[in-house]
Amino acid sequence: MSRKKIRGISFRRLIAVVNKEFIHIVRDSRSLAMAFFMPVMLLFLFGYAITLDIKTIDMGIYDMDKTVESRELIDRFKASGYFKIVGIVNGAKEIDRLIDRNIAQMVLVVPNGFSESVKKGIPVNIQGLFDGSDANTTAIAMSYTDAITSRYSLSKGMKGSPSQIDLRLRVWYNPELKSRWFIIPGLIGIIMGVISALLTSLTVSREWEQGTMEQLLSTPIHPVELFLGKIAPYFLIGMIDVIISVAVGVWVFGVPLKGSLLFLFGVSSIFLIGGLSLGILISTVAKSQLVASQAAFLLTLLPAFMLSGFLYSIENMPPFIQKITYGVQSRYFVTVMKDIFLKGNNPMVLIKEILFLILFTAVVFVAAIKKFKKNMG
Repeated sequence: MSRKKIRGISFRRLIAVVNKEFIHIVRDSRSLAMAFFMPVMLLFLFGYAITLDIKTIDMGIYDMDKTVESRELIDRFKASGYFKIVGIVNGAKEIDRLIDRNIAQMVLVVPNGFSESVKKGIPVNIQGLFDGSDANTTAIAMSYTDAITSRYSLSKGMKGSPSQIDLRLRVWYNPELKSRWFIIPGLIGIIMGVISALLTSLTVSREWEQGTMEQLLSTPIHPVELFLGKIAPYFLIGMIDVIISVAVGVWVFGVPLKGSLLFLFGVSSIFLIGGLSLGILISTVAKSQLVASQAAFLLTLLPAFMLSGFLYSIENMPPFIQKITYGVQSRYFVTVMKDIFLKGNNPMVLIKEILFLILFTAVVFVAAIKKFKKNMG
């Protein structure tokens, strides 16, 4: 057996296919743009557009008491940095106007007799009216309001306040609760999954549409050689995209990278092989660039965003949906990427996710080769 052949596979022919694919990529400006420009563009676009941070809550004030104590409470809301007072009202109708016209997201109502109750140290009802059309903002605003009023109550020694409890909170891994710190690592996984499948989904279907596949079939090239030759250039491009994405995440968005770069690239390589194989499988079945690209988006983008745990906790999904997520490759990669960036745990902590990722990649890789060989035959 020749040194350049293993089980009928010729490295010379394999390298020739790789060179051919590289030449096509270099000549095709659309492929180059998709390979290098699109991941960075998507990272910037989604990185700045997707945020769960609430920096300012527009607030209205209805102070019926108008005393030193009520103004002190209002000043606490101002000083918190989370609330911006956009209107002072003097009646219920004006409250409706503020909320109905989206001028304020909440209105604080301080009742008559507030000052007297504070001075006597007895509980007093303070009303907060919230616009519930944005559930996320409302939940955060209610939490901030509760915290500010509770601290005010404690400072005045009002009855019923849990002054005997000294609660001290400490947040690990993301002490400032910056949403970008957990969005960016997951976003890298989402983008790489979509791009890898999309790039290779077009390569085989393009050969069929242009009629060059028949020419390849007339050569002595082995189907596995053609399969690997088409994946190899995009694998290299994918790894370069990972490096660029990680650099943007760390240096532009300021996300800390606490884990091992070697571990990150190792897991990324497994993930890319699975994504590229999925693209080849889609391309082989579709035989049309339009159908292949649409199928690649449908099978990668939607599941990755909705079912990977990127934005929505898998544990909070219905049980049957949770079972479906086991078939989503991005679920495991997103979990690993978040851990590498923010926690830097030992790889053994993530052994379950890594094994599932390897299993998914192996299944898709074998299925793609079998379908590819069958079509080539």
